[in-house]
Amino acid sequence: MPTLTIALAAALTLVPLAGLAQGLATDVLKADIEAVLNSPEGGIDRQIRVVDIGKLNVAVGVLHRGPTGDSAGPTPAIEHSQVTEVYYVASGSGTLVTGTAVVDRQPIAPDAEVVKVAVGPSSRATFEDDGNQVRIISAGDVVVIPAGVFHGWRDIADHVTYLSIRPDPDRVLPAGYLNPAVQREESAP
Repeated sequence: MPTLTIALAAALTLVPLAGLAQGLATDVLKADIEAVLNSPEGGIDRQIRVVDIGKLNVAVGVLHRGPTGDSAGPTPAIEHSQVTEVYYVASGSGTLVTGTAVVDRQPIAPDAEVVKVAVGPSSRATFEDDGNQVRIISAGDVVVIPAGVFHGWRDIADHVTYLSIRPDPDRVLPAGYLNPAVQREESAP
């Protein structure tokens, strides 16, 4: 999966690295990604780690979505008010909807795991029929979703698996977080 490593490195160049703690780099290995994906714990959105890079945090998560069925119903949406996401699609495809034309906006509880660990303050909603960007995204594609922009998937025939690199300038994510699945892997002899 060399393209995954290249995409991760490219995405991390989108954030200023000045002030990187002690001049050290942080690796997110293919084995880490696979351990988190294969872990029975977690949901669709699984944070791998959150790194303090000086002026901000940057997080790396992995998401796997199964089939959604047809697009006859409304498309659910989510937005993160303080955290941008950079998606790199590792495998699969689906229709990604982004925009701000939504109805029934509801904040996600601040004590929800996804808010505390993965994406910070967020809201759920439903996309309106018009006024949003709709396109097919597939393996190898990169999408930048700024903070405050709603996004959601539909028309996933089989699956879509993607990395989410998350610049966190307001430091709402827990610096130093390491997914327990990786911790188990790191502690193994």
